[in-house]
Amino acid sequence: MGKGFQDKVALVTGGASGMGRAAARLFAREGAKVIVSTDSNIKGGEETVRLIQSDGGEAIFVKCDVTKAADVETMVDKAVQTYGGLHYAFNNAGIGPDGNREPIVYVADCPEEIWDRTLNINLKGIFLCMKYEIRQMLKQKYGAIVNNSSLGALKAVPGFGAYDASKSGMIGLTKAAALEYATSGIRINVLCPGPTDKTKLMENLTQYHPEEREHINSVIPMKRLADPEEMAEVVLWLCSDAASFITGSTISVDGGMSAT
Repeated sequence: MGKGFQDKVALVTGGASGMGRAAARLFAREGAKVIVSTDSNIKGGEETVRLIQSDGGEAIFVKCDVTKAADVETMVDKAVQTYGGLHYAFNNAGIGPDGNREPIVYVADCPEEIWDRTLNINLKGIFLCMKYEIRQMLKQKYGAIVNNSSLGALKAVPGFGAYDASKSGMIGLTKAAALEYATSGIRINVLCPGPTDKTKLMENLTQYHPEEREHINSVIPMKRLADPEEMAEVVLWLCSDAASFITGSTISVDGGMSAT
């Protein structure tokens, strides 16, 4: 794309590692000023900023709990105060069952707190981020948002009930918002990644069961995990003018898994 985002401002939530870090670094390499956000992994978020700055880019870190409206509003305000606007957002913050941070549990055994936590972060968090991002983008009459869903929104997995519900709900929410602002210069789309290497979810899934990586590879038609950078490229393309007639779409990047 070659500096196609020069003098623009991009926000990436969940920017401490994996797809978030890859997207933040790619936005910066393409010329954007970047706001990197996370709630829990502050060291990781600050490291993403350091990596961007060491590459000659501009970035700041903002701690944000996406389930809290005041935090999200402050994050967007910080972007505007620091860089003068907000043109792109990759709403990437989320959690999923990985057998470590979050248990893999069937619906009848799922505690309410796991359901509530998953829906709060993965769905309410997207709602709040879009709410305040769109308000700023309306002032500019321009903006592009990519919400990070999952292959789990399209192909259910046993034990992933709350996660699959939250990611499916994200698609419906995104489509509604895309229609609401289709004539306002704002485009909103959904990315549905397949299994991706170097993410917290994949690291935790395979940490105690290394054989799981081989199993996952075996069920992907392309027989390999995605790289975070492959997801980042799609995020930036969806934000770019090359995708200027795309809104309300769900883009699967999954090595062919959704085709099976």
